[in-house]
Amino acid sequence: MTSLLAPFLDPVALAIVGGGTLAAAILRTPLRDLIRGFAALGSLFARRFEAAPLLEQIAAFGRIARGHGVMALDKSVISDPDIAAAIAAIVDGASPDHVAELLRQRHRARTERAVAACELWSAAADTAPAMGMVGTLIGLVGMFVKMQDPAAIGAAMAVALLATLYGALLANLALAPIAARLRRSARDEAVERLRLDAPLIALATREQPRGAQLAEVA
Repeated sequence: MTSLLAPFLDPVALAIVGGGTLAAAILRTPLRDLIRGFAALGSLFARRFEAAPLLEQIAAFGRIARGHGVMALDKSVISDPDIAAAIAAIVDGASPDHVAELLRQRHRARTERAVAACELWSAAADTAPAMGMVGTLIGLVGMFVKMQDPAAIGAAMAVALLATLYGALLANLALAPIAARLRRSARDEAVERLRLDAPLIALATREQPRGAQLAEVA
């Protein structure tokens, strides 16, 4: 197997394509988005986000609030940041409109982070073939410079051919699939999280201070 793959391995071509693609991503992406894009790789093989367990948790919070008062929710341990923010607002007496706006802002921020991560990998997928062409041109220049030395032409030709191959493989078998998986995961999570808004807003409506409810009616 190693002998079969050996002709397709060239560190110079790999450095041109891989290094050039990475350099382009670093140069055109803000550091914060760059960090988020690489951190998003950890979610590639995570389980699909499901809202059902969180809906059960919100229902449990409703029962606690009915039995012990809304202040009892202040001691709850909540792992999901959106629910934690909404419950904290409800405990503080926030209106349903305030809770709805809070959730919209958090949805928007999460979407922007997901878009930034997807754009990083999509742009890298677009860059890799271009870096492959750059490597091909470098290899061709090396061939023309060494035309008088037939023994040295082979290495330059390998760079020229393999750089294009590396660019195509990197873009279509790694970078583009990463972007597609991140995009699909973010879309699925966004749809599932919308299911959390209604019960949280309903809880805020029920637990809103009585005086505030009368003021809204008036």
